Amino acid sequence: MSLPLASRIALVTGASRGIGYATARALARAGAHVVAVARTVGGLEELDDAIRAEGGGATLVPLDLTDSDGIARLGFALNERHGRLDILIGNAGIAGPSSPLGHVESKKFAEVMAINVTANFELIRCMDPLLKASDAGRAVFITSGAAPKATAYLGPYAASKAALETLARVWANETANTPMRVNLFNPGPIRTRMRKQVMPGEDPMTLDTPDQAAEHIVPLCLPSFTETGRLYDYPTRALMTYRAPAPQA
Repeated sequence: MSLPLASRIALVTGASRGIGYATARALARAGAHVVAVARTVGGLEELDDAIRAEGGGATLVPLDLTDSDGIARLGFALNERHGRLDILIGNAGIAGPSSPLGHVESKKFAEVMAINVTANFELIRCMDPLLKASDAGRAVFITSGAAPKATAYLGPYAASKAALETLARVWANETANTPMRVNLFNPGPIRTRMRKQVMPGEDPMTLDTPDQAAEHIVPLCLPSFTETGRLYDYPTRALMTYRAPAPQA
């Protein structure tokens, strides 16, 4: 059986649980070698066991994404070992405090921006040359409906995802005339630990699973996928659609 991502190198952040874990497994099943990044070593080891049980391969990278030097070292290591990167999944994120903006501590706001925005900027900065070295570099960033909705009591999270969307679209515009494609994916309400943290009274069994969302992320990573600068929505129990980027000023 032909695997659509055979011999591709895929970097996935936040790979120890939730959507990152499910996406890493889905990419591996499609043939990619997964470079799995997360802070939790135990979760990475469980992922490695799952990928190997399904016949795939993974490289585990325990890394706190607030360590910009660590991201740079990872880029250097990928260049030394593979000379390129084919897929980047920017999934790692934190929800931050659920409270009115006036009650949010500056430190907590900074923590959300550090993980959800600055870490992804550092990934863009360090992985850009490696993705351009690929014949079909693909980057997908996980966003949230909280950004366009400006969801009340989720100010830091909503602001961080709005900033991430702008970063991704700028990068898409800058690479539009290259083989690279850069897109965003909004999974909607998914049965994850973060969702439970934000919506503790919600019945998780009414939500789709990370595995279901991951199956819609993999197509955005294929060399045959040609759209760029798009935001794809995966609402619960709905077909995947996209919101086209606004015209450039």
